[in-house]
Amino acid sequence: MSPTTLCRLVVIAVISALTIYRLRRDPIPRRELLRRLPRCLAGLACFGIGISFFFAARLGTGPWDVLHAGLAKRLDLPVGVVINLVGLAILPLWLPLKEPIGLGTALNTLEIGFVVDLFRPHLFVPTVMAARVAFAVIGVVVIALGSGLYLGSGLGSGPRDGLMMGLNRLGLSIRSARTVVEIVTLGVGFALGGKLGAGTAIFLIGIGPLVQVFLPRLRLPPLVSRRASAPIPSL
Repeated sequence: MSPTTLCRLVVIAVISALTIYRLRRDPIPRRELLRRLPRCLAGLACFGIGISFFFAARLGTGPWDVLHAGLAKRLDLPVGVVINLVGLAILPLWLPLKEPIGLGTALNTLEIGFVVDLFRPHLFVPTVMAARVAFAVIGVVVIALGSGLYLGSGLGSGPRDGLMMGLNRLGLSIRSARTVVEIVTLGVGFALGGKLGAGTAIFLIGIGPLVQVFLPRLRLPPLVSRRASAPIPSL
């Protein structure tokens, strides 16, 4: 069995167990699940597709994907598998931060990495600079749309977003928490061999305002009986 296959099986097993645990502990009414789950899955697919556009642009990526690319290079694993593993590794950090794990958290940890590895090999890689910049812009817009859909579904934030929200519970503003986490992530990723560039700047400048545009328009009312996810603060 190859390391890639083994890593995928570990991620699937852990996330499947976590999903079953969450649904048993805090059941979601069928009507609400049918309403929210497609939004969450579509949003996470958009997230993975947007990341793929950034990698195809070859102009640098967002902070977390700089880390993912650096780790993938060092571990000789596909980027999508590393995205899965990093998400899984972050979840234990939620315990001292008292951040609730939701169904969306589990799906985020599993789906984005799989979509990246599925979609990225079939994506045209541009050589003209204008097209590369366009790919980076498309990437940040699609990621922001995906963020609005999956966060707006109310099924729980992803591991990386939840880390920032947990720090917010300790007294840091969302903006400060995001800045600290992304600076550290960017530095570690760059040290591991991840690449920075114009795409990184496009992501950092564009992601906040674009999520602010999409999220209020795509957000569903909170689940009344849920314990799985906390209210989404303003960005």
